[in-house]
Amino acid sequence: MPIRPRYADLFEALCDPDQERSDRAFDSILFDRGEAVPDLAQCYQEAPRNAKLRYLVIQLLGFSGDKRAIPTVVVALNDRHPVVRAEACRGLEDLKARKHLADLEARLTDVDDAVREAASETLEVLRG
Repeated sequence: MPIRPRYADLFEALCDPDQERSDRAFDSILFDRGEAVPDLAQCYQEAPRNAKLRYLVIQLLGFSGDKRAIPTVVVALNDRHPVVRAEACRGLEDLKARKHLADLEARLTDVDDAVREAASETLEVLRG
């Protein structure tokens, strides 16, 4: 499914050097939350060279509160960029994805300190 034009424009604006434009795009997507989930998932798949965009997409998926976001966030646990992997850990916390504790436990041995810390904190919260 192609990304709808409204979201394609907003995703492009997310990485705009004008912080105000970037923030407005983020807020617009966040306002739509569940409506944007399929487009966010598609954007993650189509942005292999843009770590900043992947990071923001995973953050928005976590904030969506929509369980359909979980599969993409789980995939992002293995992203090549550590900031995206760490955000995926936090996203699973936001989504209360308790069924993915094993995926989070695998990040406890990540090569990046921030990812290990995010995984540990998320596991602590999800285990209650």
